[in-house]
Amino acid sequence: MVQNLEYYKVFYHVARYGSLTLAAQELAISQPAVSQSVKLLETALDVRLFVRGAKGVRLTKEGELLYSYVAGGYEQIETGEKKLRQMMNLELGEIHIGASDMTLRFYLLPYLEHFHELCPGIKVMVTNAPTPETLAFLKAGKIDFGVVSTPFSGEGIHSETVREIEDIFVAGRRFIQYKNKTLDFHDLETLPLITLESNTSTRSCMDCVLAENGVRINPEFELATSDMIVQFTLRNLGVGSVVRDFAKEYLEDGRLFELRFNKLIPIRHFCVVTGKGNLLSAAARRLLELIRTQEGGKENQ
Repeated sequence: MVQNLEYYKVFYHVARYGSLTLAAQELAISQPAVSQSVKLLETALDVRLFVRGAKGVRLTKEGELLYSYVAGGYEQIETGEKKLRQMMNLELGEIHIGASDMTLRFYLLPYLEHFHELCPGIKVMVTNAPTPETLAFLKAGKIDFGVVSTPFSGEGIHSETVREIEDIFVAGRRFIQYKNKTLDFHDLETLPLITLESNTSTRSCMDCVLAENGVRINPEFELATSDMIVQFTLRNLGVGSVVRDFAKEYLEDGRLFELRFNKLIPIRHFCVVTGKGNLLSAAARRLLELIRTQEGGKENQ
């Protein structure tokens, strides 16, 4: 059958238009070439497919049966080509992204908003998960790319640093005696701490920083989100360990204050990660291009 595919294409158009001439015009070939293809297909199948009439050609019963199957297949191919063109033109498609609450809220969301304005036909699906899970999804091919926070293992992935983030400890009026006072990391061992759960890169990083300074903490509360840490801290339930962005509003209006230490907490980063060797869709490539272009523009300001 494979060697007869071109004949079936001609057969489809002749049957569709009921005319050798119109089929030839549609296919941009000569009418004799159309007639020859029909004859070769009839010979290969050993059956008469068309009957000539005064106004063109019409299908035989055998031809009608064959056309009922060929038409569906050919039109499916046409539909597939149309959808493919739409996908390449960013008129439709899907993007699968992995991001934590933090990276989504404080980095990715404005880009997604802009991308949706540019390409409203593209469906964006965000898998919300901490950095370790996002990296696992990436390596398993379940997402096109992710936005994660350092530190993490870079094996098998390509990473692009896109923004600095800063870890801080914040407190409310119950702990006002510590405001404007320089503390040592060891002081944290005596304070009721509120942190993220241990399966996050943010918590792991802070544990490592403190361990390097001989400090081990036993948090009073371990919560799933940084937003909840801030809310617990506002209610004076302890000292919260968060990325500055989450507490920024409350630091500015004075409801919370930042604890100061005699050592610096290392700066961390947001990174866009892609799988080495993973083929990205046209839509995913366009979104990444948008992110890179706008990031480049920020650096030049």
